Amino acid sequence: MSPISILRRHRVAALLGAALIISPVVVSFAQNSGTAGLSNVVATTQTPVAGITAPNGSFAPVVATAKPAVVTVTTVMKAQPGPTGDGSPFDDNSPFDQYFQQFFGDQGMPVPKTPPQQSPQRQEALGSGFIVGSDGTIVTNNHVVDGATSIKVTLDDGTELPAKLVGHDAKNDLAVLKIKASKPLPTVKWGDSDRLMTGDQVLAIGNPFGIGTTVTAGIVSARGRDLHSGPFDDFIQIDAPINHGNSGGPLVDVAGNVVGIDTAIYSPNGGSVGVGFAIPSNQAEKVVAKLMKGGNIEYGYLGVQIQPVTQDVASAIGLDHPGGALVAAVTDGSPAAKAGIETGDVITGFGGQEIKDPKDLSRAVADVSPGAKETLDVWRNGKVMQIAADVGRNADDATMAANSEGGKPSAEQGLRVPSLGLGLTDLTPDIREQLNLADNQRGAVVERVNPDKAASAAGLEPGDVIVAVDRTPVKSARQANQAIAEAGKSGKKSVLLLVDRGDAQIFVAVPFVAG
Repeated sequence: MSPISILRRHRVAALLGAALIISPVVVSFAQNSGTAGLSNVVATTQTPVAGITAPNGSFAPVVATAKPAVVTVTTVMKAQPGPTGDGSPFDDNSPFDQYFQQFFGDQGMPVPKTPPQQSPQRQEALGSGFIVGSDGTIVTNNHVVDGATSIKVTLDDGTELPAKLVGHDAKNDLAVLKIKASKPLPTVKWGDSDRLMTGDQVLAIGNPFGIGTTVTAGIVSARGRDLHSGPFDDFIQIDAPINHGNSGGPLVDVAGNVVGIDTAIYSPNGGSVGVGFAIPSNQAEKVVAKLMKGGNIEYGYLGVQIQPVTQDVASAIGLDHPGGALVAAVTDGSPAAKAGIETGDVITGFGGQEIKDPKDLSRAVADVSPGAKETLDVWRNGKVMQIAADVGRNADDATMAANSEGGKPSAEQGLRVPSLGLGLTDLTPDIREQLNLADNQRGAVVERVNPDKAASAAGLEPGDVIVAVDRTPVKSARQANQAIAEAGKSGKKSVLLLVDRGDAQIFVAVPFVAG
């Protein structure tokens, strides 16, 4: 099982009336959970940190404020038999496993299997949620209700009510439910997650393993964690113990306001080890507001492949400091292409918002409604320019622009760039076939990389095709060699190489090193 795990819904089934069937995977959770983060529970008066501490030495007033609005979300799904034939959520082809791999990536460890169930046609699972509207509006994780044929909500007082899915968003892993109650329901308020600082105290409330509503305490361990789950990663890391079943439950501050939504844990053994992750409330609140209007969310789309601007990249292009999003490729026919965005541009601003890194740009573009016109601040050829672009509708299946350079390959072979530690060669018919390259692909092929030189440290690999040096296209090994040499003679600290690698195109900045 991967060390990083979504707080999967805890599956339950009827046995002797109301007993809980716990799979071997969950047994390992239970055996190793419940200890991480206990040292952070405040039992006595503490020195306040930024004005935040347990009121009167106890969290009881916070719990009394927030807990009545926390609910258990029970879902029923039709089992989809996988390779094991048991319809387990951990089957290789199940929606759970596909989501697991998509959200966190393959960590190189097998996903454990659960034993066959008595009724593979019906599965029941548990998660958590919280009420944000007295009319019965509830927030939870998308993965808690994904694929459910029916949804039931259990209130803090034990009342069970059927729930309707109002809207969901897989990219942010958020969903909104609606229940009908005979009276106004208790609610919790959104807090300001931007004000959270490392060391602030927080509480996690949810229903781990289906044992009942549980409160755990801890601190904010870190901000801005990127789990490589998508363009919106900005997780709050906490050490308050959370486990399977906590998914969708609120993370609250000492005022009882929701500052996050518990979503995932890092666990080498399956249980809580004090490394949990929550979606920030300021991110979630915006998405939830859109979902409350019903349906899915349409994201803005620009059509660029981007990467960070490192210090070496900044030196190569003349920026005085790293920052912005470097455009490695522009999708043909995309809004970016139509606006005139070029490969090698550095986007430093979007719609009046400063862009410090690629994540900033991804989030800023996604938040814009398709069809809106926005202005981009772009660094190109040593100066800043502004470009207006019509934001399009998200296109996950867009293909990257193809290289259409003409001409014949040079006969020059095996040219070396000693200062970088590269051995370059031309594209021959045999190499094209080996690398599965198009006939019109041009550039210099990396034949060898000295492991002790700068090119290796920068990440260049044999089989990479250098298509441009400092944004100037090259068609052969000789042209690439000459362009790199000229960059070195100009006094630059590094050279910027545009590299085709498989289906991707990336910039690699390689510093010049003597010798």
